[in-house]
Amino acid sequence: MNAERTDLETRAKRHAALGEPARLAIVERLVLSDASPTELGRELGLASNLLAHHLGLLEQAGLITRARSESDHRRNYVRLVPEALSALVPAGMREAQRVVFVCTANSARSPLAEALWSRRSSIPTASAGTEPAERVHPGTVKAARRHGLSLAGTRTRHLDQVIRPGDLVVAVCDHAHEHAGPRNGPWLHWAVPDPAPAGTDAAFDAAVEELTDRIDRLVPAIQPVRIDEGVEHDGDLPPR
Repeated sequence: MNAERTDLETRAKRHAALGEPARLAIVERLVLSDASPTELGRELGLASNLLAHHLGLLEQAGLITRARSESDHRRNYVRLVPEALSALVPAGMREAQRVVFVCTANSARSPLAEALWSRRSSIPTASAGTEPAERVHPGTVKAARRHGLSLAGTRTRHLDQVIRPGDLVVAVCDHAHEHAGPRNGPWLHWAVPDPAPAGTDAAFDAAVEELTDRIDRLVPAIQPVRIDEGVEHDGDLPPR
């Protein structure tokens, strides 16, 4: 009975936190993409002191967490606690001709995300890096094998060789988000920790687990671009 009461109080606190329009707007903004406080304040028109107040209440309610940027430790990113939402907040529909996952080296997180997306969605996908490594990380290959993911034909590429009109770009690391985006067109950011420095199976499995959760939430929110909407087709694209 005590456990049930505690759970009820927790859910009541979350509903109360979402009952204020600005806090609901913050949560809706974070459903598909992480954001820094600066980005949230700019996009939602909230002063820094008011934003800090709202973020504090959302954090107390267990709806958000904050983490330091792996690339710039002066920054922090706000992210949702997905299990806390219980489908209370709609993700909203987006259209994309293709989904492109970007990280720094294009050797770990982005190729894993590309493989996971291919398994879950019929919308085309690709991956790229801001500073691509010479090859995919061996830990990525092992992790893909453990999780039944296909990396067939995967090679590292620079994002300028890959991104084109009609793409939805998902930066799966802080460095790529901070140094390459957002560019023209839709851009999402997921602050997924880099498994390469640790290089352990556990680190790569954790990356796969987080990417799986993120992609499971993104897939229902993306629909293919309709042909008549003026997006260039593969055959109409200029040479790259």
